Amino acid sequence: MHAITIPEPGGPEALVWDEVPDPVPGEGEVLVEVVAGAVNRADILQRQGFYNPPPGASPYPGLECSGRITALGPGVGGWAVGDEVCALLAGGGYAEKVAVPAGQLLPVPAGLGLKEAAALPEVVCTVWSNVFMVAHLRPGETLLVHGGSSGIGTMAIQLAKAVGARVAVTAGTKEKLERCAELGADILINYREQDFVAELERATDGAGADVILDNMGAKYLDRNVRALAVNGRLAIIGMQGGVKGELNIGALLRKRAAISATSLRARPLEEKAAIVAAVREHVWPLVADGHVRPVVDHEVPMPDAAAAHRVVEDSGHVGKVLLVTPR
Repeated sequence: MHAITIPEPGGPEALVWDEVPDPVPGEGEVLVEVVAGAVNRADILQRQGFYNPPPGASPYPGLECSGRITALGPGVGGWAVGDEVCALLAGGGYAEKVAVPAGQLLPVPAGLGLKEAAALPEVVCTVWSNVFMVAHLRPGETLLVHGGSSGIGTMAIQLAKAVGARVAVTAGTKEKLERCAELGADILINYREQDFVAELERATDGAGADVILDNMGAKYLDRNVRALAVNGRLAIIGMQGGVKGELNIGALLRKRAAISATSLRARPLEEKAAIVAAVREHVWPLVADGHVRPVVDHEVPMPDAAAAHRVVEDSGHVGKVLLVTPR
């Protein structure tokens, strides 16, 4: 098969479409012929040499894909050759074939195309596990999403609105904020021109956000704590703003607030399977009835993955950038 390899870390040009050995499904795995994958920030970090795959994972980038099952490994039940699926991966999505633990497979939701389904697994599992399974967002509460126009952000807006929450977002342009509003965002904050703490305080009559989904890390840590409501929950899922920040414990105590920080890629298989099962139960019906849809900005041929990385790094996109395998 062919896959995107990274012979040496570097810029987008480091991504090379090359011939590699076919994967073989092991115990509890299936082999998927990939129709499409999607670009995530973690892929860019891997390309740069900062985020290696966990032990035993495919060396090729790509944390989600869609395609068709072509073979079943030993011990797999409930799936059949020919099933159309999408999958959460620890790596290997930038390839024509990938071996996937059966617990990380999802059927393509009703009413959604196979290619488009590649935009779902990583973002839905990230949002559902952090905002709902860890931070327990409830109807009537306020969620603040940093990077509201990203793949994660566009999904978080839709899922929060679907359960009856109020949504505030930050984004860097008027156009991105308008797209967030189209998805249901209630409070729009341009982080280049406005202080999100002050704007959120004004919009919530001083209450703040019950849950904050943060991709920035250190840069926003102090302001995120100030923006939290009493009994608020801060869920950190990224480090785009650095890894070390100063935390005011007194402010956290006064608000009786909580901070969680999670990553998805390196979790044990059983934890990923539990998240995928929860997504299938709670989110897939929302996708099937049209309440939640993936937002796709670009489709790029997989051999041209470098071009897709440039789109994501330029941050002009809204939603997801897909990589489509050549046929």
